[in-house]
Order: sequence, then C-alpha cells, then structure tokens
Amino acid sequence: METTRQQKIARLLQRELSELFRLQTQAMHGTLVTVSAVRVSPDLSIAKGYLSIFPSERAEEILKNINENARSIRYEIGTKVRYQLRVIPEFKFFIDDSLDYIEHIDELLKK
Repeated sequence: METTRQQKIARLLQRELSELFRLQTQAMHGTLVTVSAVRVSPDLSIAKGYLSIFPSERAEEILKNINENARSIRYEIGTKVRYQLRVIPEFKFFIDDSLDYIEHIDELLKK
C-alpha cells in the first residue's frame, strides 16, 4: 500500500520522465517511449519506471540504453524537481508489456 506522499512523488516523477523522454525521442523518428507508471519505494530512495516502447521490436535495445544512462537521467530530473524533493531517487526502468499482453488476449479471443 502506497502512502499519499509516495503517490504524489510518483506522479511528479512520471510527468517529468515523460517530458524528458518525449524531448529525447523527437530526434529518433518512429520511436515512442511512454512512461506508463512509476513506483517509489517507502524510503523514497528508489523509483521504478515502467516504460511502454514503440516499436516493440527495439524495446530491449532502447531499455538497455536507458538503463545505462540512468545516472544522467537522474541528474536531469534532479535539476527540474530539486525544489520539491530533498533526495532524488535512483531510477530503475522496466518494460511495461501490458499492451502487448492485451493484444495477445484479443487475438486468442477472436479465434
């Protein structure tokens, strides 16, 4: 069960991460990275970001690149939210494949 503070910080981080990824993927035409959810640990030191990446064929490659650059992403987010948060959490990113799962279930139901 998340506290209200965790939820507020998660929403703030989700909004800032979405904006950061939107600006970075503008140069890469045909690639879309969406932050579907952010979960913050109770001590606010770790934030897990769940990303929906299109096209899904390049998802693993893009996720690996994002995780390698997690420190620079943390710095960028830190410069934007430094007045709202005392400690900027470490980021860990995962693929949110719920849309692919829903599509697979729809295909099975149509058969």
